[in-house]
Amino acid sequence: MKALTFMLSFVLVTSAAVGQRRSADFLSGTIVDLSYAFDSETVYWPTAEAFHLEKDFEGVTETGFYYSAYKFSAAEHGGTHLDAPIHFAQGRLTVDEIPLGELIGPGIVVDVTRQCENNPDYRVTTDDFTRWEKKNGRLPNGAMVLLRTAFGKFYPHRKKYLGTEERGPEAVAKLHFPGLHPEAARWLTANRLIKAIGLDTASIDYGQSTLFESHRILFDKNIPAFENVANLDKLPPKGFSVIALPMKIKGGSGGPLRIIAILN
Repeated sequence: MKALTFMLSFVLVTSAAVGQRRSADFLSGTIVDLSYAFDSETVYWPTAEAFHLEKDFEGVTETGFYYSAYKFSAAEHGGTHLDAPIHFAQGRLTVDEIPLGELIGPGIVVDVTRQCENNPDYRVTTDDFTRWEKKNGRLPNGAMVLLRTAFGKFYPHRKKYLGTEERGPEAVAKLHFPGLHPEAARWLTANRLIKAIGLDTASIDYGQSTLFESHRILFDKNIPAFENVANLDKLPPKGFSVIALPMKIKGGSGGPLRIIAILN
């Protein structure tokens, strides 16, 4: 009986140690936060309401302890957020239906900073992807593709980031920022197996888009998009993992996103 007890204790201790090592290994890389905080400066589409945080209570209660509680209101699509396929593709996945495995995977960064420097209407092309592959190898299956335009350096300055600081429907025609060319979206969905795609601007389609073709092409294949992604300048072209977890809004077309990269 003593021998059995000792054996069980040894197994439990060993298992705990292995678990701790695995946890340490998983978190051993540098963690990069790719999300902006939500506050009064958060960038939303010109037709959307801004983020609001209201105080319910903050201070010392009648019984002598500190307590704080707040409530917030926000559109699904603003700040660092996820666009679910249902956003532009009828019958496709809502934000709560996206399998978690599709939101975790190897990350890559396609840097188009130079192309966007003097062209706020630049659209990332198929050639940009094939040039990346010539330097770094074929896009890995299950890749989380991130597009760096360097517009993140302007966030949250609406005029520089969006092209206009005006709000309302009439402001939409004045939007100017880079996005993904529909032909590149079509090439990706037809020739590569990616899980998701994101970028450091307000939309996967460029600001002047009226048909939102890249959204429609990607979402028809149930490939979600991450928008207003932060800190892409801190990532290498490859060699990191991405975890992107949105608010689980049942039936939602998107939601606020906490996204991180773990450098291998």
